[in-house]
Amino acid sequence: MFFSNPTAAGRQLAGELARLGLVEPVVLGLPRGGVPVAAEVARVLDAALDVIVVRKLGVPFQPEVAFGAIGEGGIRLINGVTVRAAGLGERTAPGSRKPVRPAYQASSRLHGHGS
Repeated sequence: MFFSNPTAAGRQLAGELARLGLVEPVVLGLPRGGVPVAAEVARVLDAALDVIVVRKLGVPFQPEVAFGAIGEGGIRLINGVTVRAAGLGERTAPGSRKPVRPAYQASSRLHGHGS
């Protein structure tokens, strides 16, 4: 499905979510594209909006494919199915073990969530 812009995408998603009759929803957006969509969803639903700052861990030979993410406090989420399908192991999955807190903190400050 294609949208003319993030606002249009958010409006359509909000229309679908409105049917659920959610009580006091909270909308979460991811930087680099998701925040404008989330902002429109939150506006239409009159919902709270927050941003989650994460760093995507991309497959080395296909960087648009994520095998995981690192978030606040260094929390790592790794998709084992993608790691296996890409032929990555713990030693070959770049970024899955190295320290990333400084990079996360810089990104978090940029988006208004850091100290």
